[in-house]
Amino acid sequence: MRSIVGDMGTSDISQEPILPDLLPVGVQLIFCGSAAGTVSAQKQAYYAGPGNKFWLTLFETGLTPRLFPPDEYHLLPNCGIGLTDMAKHVFGSDASLPKSADDPQRVYEIVNEAAPRAIAFVGKRSAQVFFKAHFGLKNMAYGLQQQTVRDTKIFVLPSPSGLAARYWDIGPWQALAAFIK
Repeated sequence: MRSIVGDMGTSDISQEPILPDLLPVGVQLIFCGSAAGTVSAQKQAYYAGPGNKFWLTLFETGLTPRLFPPDEYHLLPNCGIGLTDMAKHVFGSDASLPKSADDPQRVYEIVNEAAPRAIAFVGKRSAQVFFKAHFGLKNMAYGLQQQTVRDTKIFVLPSPSGLAARYWDIGPWQALAAFIK
């Protein structure tokens, strides 16, 4: 059994993922966050924090036909959407995550095998970990990137977390939705 209480809001590294991957066959879009937030870990639902705009943004951009509550995340495959995180075995704010918990190779293998039309990194932290490991890059702008994984396009999106409100911009999310549609 895993612990959901730990130092600085982050669990000890667990054997089991905090939230299961949602990666059905034929998925067209995969969202990859840093790790489950504390509220998401407690509620066992992706992007469940009270100030998180993830679900509203999916609906407002037309990526989902209705506003889903976080506890219905398992229905996203019906919209062609999958979910994962860079660090599956810890939770908390980006600042509290141990670098040793990141697994960019696992994310690369997921994308390579699933071959979605796009992977979208939710926030710059997960994108930076991935880009440093696979492309040797540390910085990137929001939006569509030049790099790909085979034919899969890569988007970097502003975090919808309430903790990142000062960086919020729906524009890159709208560009992703236009690409997927």
